[in-house]
Amino acid sequence: MALSPSTRKLLLKVSTATLTTQMLKRGFRNIFMAGVRPLHGTGANMVGEAATLRYIPAREDLDTVESLGSREHPQRKTIETIPEGKVLVVDCRGEVGAAGVGAILLARLKARGAAGFVCDGGVRDVAEAARVGLPLYAKGPAAPPNVTRHHAADSNVPVACGGVAVFPGDVIVGDGDGVVVLPPALAAEVAEAAVEQERLEAFLLSEVKAGAPLFGTYPPSEETLGRYRAKGRK
Repeated sequence: MALSPSTRKLLLKVSTATLTTQMLKRGFRNIFMAGVRPLHGTGANMVGEAATLRYIPAREDLDTVESLGSREHPQRKTIETIPEGKVLVVDCRGEVGAAGVGAILLARLKARGAAGFVCDGGVRDVAEAARVGLPLYAKGPAAPPNVTRHHAADSNVPVACGGVAVFPGDVIVGDGDGVVVLPPALAAEVAEAAVEQERLEAFLLSEVKAGAPLFGTYPPSEETLGRYRAKGRK
């Protein structure tokens, strides 16, 4: 199920915190990538469907600087063919001793029209990478080239990233807190519910700031909800 423009627009407005709450209500507990944080600074949300790349541990006879020149190298081929609007999600096994990506590859992803990059590993040339202007989420800086620790095994397969399962086509949303993964079939429903949740929580925050106690306010009682609904009709 493709991500519609209207759903994308809603997801650009809501926080990953709100999305995790909405997914919990639907029985999903493991959708937030552990330890994966924004390295590009804050700004608008990252939203896009997942394209995936899987790394396994490197082997010295295969993973050389020269191997990166092959047109069939899974990492390079994935970047050169990624469709516009996709988020590239890379399974680095949590390995932070080598880079999962660097500034030049990120610049190519941006030129291809990608919506962002996510990995549970390191980023090389991190200051320059952040200046590329592509939403960038990872565990932190890592100077060594990827081939020192990683072998790009395959792409467009299910992967793990930050302890979360990611399937090609999953909806990826990132903000200042991190990255969540939404099943495509639930994305529209969750996006609409998240927008309404944030409207309600803005009202509840104003109530608490005005001196209201937590009990009866957060979570809201029927009386509090009545005030919220009445305010919406004004």
